[in-house]
This record gives sequence, structure tokens and C-alpha cells, in this order.
Amino acid sequence: MSGDRSGRLIDRFDGVLCDLDGVVYAGPNALPHAVESLTRLVEEGVAVGYVTNNASRSPDDVAAHLTDLGAPASERTVVTSAQAGARLLAEKLAPGDIVLITGSDYLAEEVRRVGLVPVTSATDRPSAVIQGFDPQVGWTQLAEAAYAVNAGALWVATNTDLTIPRDRGIAPGNGTLVAAVRAAVHVDPLVAGKPEAPLFRAAAAELEISAPLVVGDRLDTDILGGNNADLTTALVLTGVDSATTAIAAVPGQRPDLLLADLRDLFGPVAEATPDDGGFRCGSARARVDGDAVLVDGDDDDLDAWRAACAAWWAAHPQDAATPDLRFG
Repeated sequence: MSGDRSGRLIDRFDGVLCDLDGVVYAGPNALPHAVESLTRLVEEGVAVGYVTNNASRSPDDVAAHLTDLGAPASERTVVTSAQAGARLLAEKLAPGDIVLITGSDYLAEEVRRVGLVPVTSATDRPSAVIQGFDPQVGWTQLAEAAYAVNAGALWVATNTDLTIPRDRGIAPGNGTLVAAVRAAVHVDPLVAGKPEAPLFRAAAAELEISAPLVVGDRLDTDILGGNNADLTTALVLTGVDSATTAIAAVPGQRPDLLLADLRDLFGPVAEATPDDGGFRCGSARARVDGDAVLVDGDDDDLDAWRAACAAWWAAHPQDAATPDLRFG
């Protein structure tokens, strides 16, 4: 790394493990300030990896999309839940076992790559089902998965994201499709991708970094997964979750940091500290009074939200609750 970057958030870490949907892009389009920030990281010698639960595209395709947007990426820097799912199946099955694919051609290729045989019908008597997101998945494919699981097949989901950000808004994700199958089979799948820790550890190992910052837009996958991997986590407010959902998060899904967008990586991010029965962050202060959080600051000031989160979480270390927030 080069240059005087004293006091900047990114100086605390040797790399960034970044989610894609809701952090870098929404659908085909880059989010504001994302490409410029990622490019600046790489130019300054910071390792950048992309960890995605999207199992519909290969690392090469994802990297191509990123480079088309102007972001720095290569096949090596992308780790997907399809890869993690295929590895999990390889650990559970014997070489040559049959696997029903509910998802993309890329998912089938990853299964084939680990020595298993992909099929599309439960009549082939598969030993396992792997389910990953693909926009073309419909009732027929979900029904085949249910038939196979009810016949005793092992069931693996690449991920369980209920929603996915698209260019037109928020749409149903793989978790919604998994839930449809779950309603017909009454068992839970093994989950290979986020929020499980191995996906993050594999990405860090690939990039040869030991102290990365995990940046994501979802509490239940990105933040929980980073926390499960014992890494520092940052919720960026450009996708699914918000400061409002963050303050009400269950303990395992609470981020270490709140970022407005990726530009915050290059500035000093104030941390909330105890202050006379409450918490202070920057010029904002918050304290808990029963079911309320009283915030001395504006609701459009992220420091005020950082102080409010710290105060509320300190008062509720083991349980989730939604506070009555009072700014002023």
C-alpha cells in the first residue's frame, strides 16, 4: 500500500471481502460510487475479493460482468456459493453419485467438476439435490426437487437469501424458492453459502489475506456469515438492509460498522464509545430509556445511528427487540 492514509477505515485491514448484489451492483447496473471505490482500493494495493451467494453464474462470468462495469476483478477473486455447494456434496457423496440440479447450467458444471453426475429429473433416482438461484427455475423444477427429497435424497441449498436486488427493485431470491420446496418436504436443507463461515475463509485463503473486512448489504447472510467466520463486518446501506433493521437485529447479525456506501472505506469512521450512561459517536449521543432510544442527533446522521445501535445493543446483548427511536 502507498500514500498517507492515517486514520482511514481501510487502514485497519489487509483486504476486503465484498458482496455483489446490493453492494457493487443491482441487476446489471453498478451502484453509485461502488466501481470508483473498488478501483481505488486495488490501485492502493488493497486485496479485493467478491463473495457471492448467487449460484447462477460462474466466477469467470461474474468477473466479466464486473470488468464490464469498470470494476477490478478476475476469476480468482470471485468465490460463489455454487462452488461451496459442490464441495459440500463431494464431501457427503461418493464419486459418480447422481445429483439432481435445481438451478443453472453453471451449477451443474460445478457438480460435474467435483466428480458427480448432474441430472434434471427425480426419475434418475439421485442421491442428492442441489438447489441454487436461476431466474428460469419454475414449478416443474421445484416439483422434481420435492419428489427427490421425499424419496430420501440429500438436499443442499447453495444459499437461502429470501430476496435479491435487481435493477427494477427487490425480487424473490433462492431462499424463497427453497421455502417452496421446504413446504412440500418438511425437512431443512444443508446450506453451503452465506451465512456459513467456509465461504469467507476460502475467499480469504485464495487472496492470501488474514484480516479482511467483510462488506455486505444483508444482515442474515453477509453480516451473520462474516461474524460466523470471526471477521470484522460492515453493513453498507445501499441494498436490502437499513440502519433501522440493523438496530433491531438479533445478536449474531449485528454488524461491527455501518457504512453509507463504499466511499466510507477511505475516511475515518467514528466508533461509538460509552459516555455517561449512554454512547457517543462523533457529535451524536444516545441512551436507552426503557423501550426507547433517545438520540441527541439527526436521523439522517449515520453517527447518530451508530450511537443508537451501540446503546440499544448494550442494553439487549442476548435478545433482539425493536426500539422506539427518538431523534432530536
